[in-house]
Amino acid sequence: MSASVTSDAFRYAHAHRSEIAWLSQNTNHLVPSEVVRGALETAIRERRYEGYPMGSGDPELLELVARDFGRPGLVPFLTAGGTESLYMVARALLGPGDEVIASDPSYLIIHRFVELSGARTKNLDIYAPPFRLTSDRVREAIGPKTKMILLIDPLNPLGSGFPREEVRAMAELAHDHHLVLLNDVTYRDFSDGHALAAEFAPEETVTVWSVSKNCGLAGLRLGGLLAPAERIRSLARFNTNDLGVNVLAQVAAIAALRSKPEWIGGVVRQTRANGARIRDVVAGVPGTELPVYPSRANMMAIDVSATGLSPDRIQEEMLMKHGVFIRSGNYLSPTHGNRFIRISFSNPPSDIERFARAFPEVVRNLRAPVSAPRAV
Repeated sequence: MSASVTSDAFRYAHAHRSEIAWLSQNTNHLVPSEVVRGALETAIRERRYEGYPMGSGDPELLELVARDFGRPGLVPFLTAGGTESLYMVARALLGPGDEVIASDPSYLIIHRFVELSGARTKNLDIYAPPFRLTSDRVREAIGPKTKMILLIDPLNPLGSGFPREEVRAMAELAHDHHLVLLNDVTYRDFSDGHALAAEFAPEETVTVWSVSKNCGLAGLRLGGLLAPAERIRSLARFNTNDLGVNVLAQVAAIAALRSKPEWIGGVVRQTRANGARIRDVVAGVPGTELPVYPSRANMMAIDVSATGLSPDRIQEEMLMKHGVFIRSGNYLSPTHGNRFIRISFSNPPSDIERFARAFPEVVRNLRAPVSAPRAV
């Protein structure tokens, strides 16, 4: 999908946000509103937004993040969303001529940051079982210019995840070859038995985290890094937020992480139920299938290639005619993006039912032959 068309879709969706089922950005709409509402209302009443936050971050928030990960010896660092952390890692640790072993499909924003550093990604095609990188393939791809392995777990956009032993094997590769292992774990709370690469290779691993998806705070833009103190110091050279991360975002994150054990189970259960409902819908639409099911995240891809339809066209029809915002795969895979759409589903069941009604109709109508005009 062209940049202008994508921009138009987002402009339309934001302008009609109260009418849209937002299944397009893996955002989480299931966290109870009372989790952060009171904390934000108090902070606004106290006019905390008038002053700068602590530059290093609220001490309680840093402690909550450290406790959430449970990896002693690793230091949390706050950034304006996980995306800023990914940028910092690429700029701080990569240079011209370096290579990063990555995948296609992938979260291509990271690839763009790699290129901004003068490095390049070596993209391994994973659009086939097991729909993720394997340690064997990564080992074969390591060359003299390899500097980093990109391990996104679970993987956006496919929803595939890595077994514990595979994470260990990746970590051992990084250790043995003196590589950086960039472990993006944005969706880890949705994945049963998720393993952190830092457990096996703490010195080589830089973990990027976020409260956008697990805590439902995407609009407040808060995430960060987790790494040994010496590594954090080297990365902090590229920190642009020397006056601190948004104070209201920190207030909301503290409230969410304090109470997370009380509500995250319900969020995950509803997300999985929604995924099962989508699976049933897709099973009834000829020419569509799920490459990965069940998803270990809160999104998955729907392959529509056998329908002969453009994912861009499906996205447009779903949004403009039914108010259901899903995403074309073109911004997530240069090779296979014209084969799939991505749908996220940490949403109220009513949003999923809107998809269930709209998707079969859109595919059926777009596949219907256009009748020739009748002769007069």
